[in-house]
Amino acid sequence: MTTVDEISQTAAVERQVWDLPVRVFHWALVAAFVGAFVTNKMGVSYFKYHVWCGYAVIVLVTFRIVWGFVGTRHAQFWNFICGPAVTLGYLIGILRGHKMRHAGHNPLGAWMVVTLLIALGMQAFSGLFGNDEIFNAGPLYGYVTKEVSLTLTSLHRHLFYWITGAVAIHVLAVIAHYLFGHGHLLRAMVTGRKPQHLVAEPDGIASSRCWLAILVTIAIAGALTWVVTHAPAPIDDGVF
Repeated sequence: MTTVDEISQTAAVERQVWDLPVRVFHWALVAAFVGAFVTNKMGVSYFKYHVWCGYAVIVLVTFRIVWGFVGTRHAQFWNFICGPAVTLGYLIGILRGHKMRHAGHNPLGAWMVVTLLIALGMQAFSGLFGNDEIFNAGPLYGYVTKEVSLTLTSLHRHLFYWITGAVAIHVLAVIAHYLFGHGHLLRAMVTGRKPQHLVAEPDGIASSRCWLAILVTIAIAGALTWVVTHAPAPIDDGVF
């Protein structure tokens, strides 16, 4: 059993890298994505829950984009997104067996973050305008024509498979990262901490800025609520 002293000693040799809002975002996004998949598979009677999961994805993705500019050090895009040359150099180094350390996201992980944010945002956004041509329509269906809605519905459906593939690659990369001795990324995304030898003292963060994250989330959720509640009713075109 781990004692209090052992926990204190572990914390003493680690530094905080991921703030609480980033960690909550990460696991909440996992839950929302899984929830959207499950409620979709459960049938049309669970459509409203599917929509709520979509709302959650939109709020979370939008929050993460905003947080990429106003969040803590390692959450900010400028601090982890690298150009093609640096990313390729990192990949070559990994393939050659070099242990390349990064306090925050490594270059490949950074581009996976960007890819998933864009793909999940597009999928959730397109779902707002979609329809199943039988019973249900997205909350913003009234803003577009039937043809546009069907196009966005097709995009919504097909993106799921691409996102699932990207998520599978992401999970395999995390596992490989651990097995080849490059660090325990999963643990870091739970505790927010990494060993001191991976994080220089100036790279540690002292605060999670939770108050700012709460304000940003409330503003985004409020804006989405206003848009949805003020959406026009769908035109009766005989579809439903």
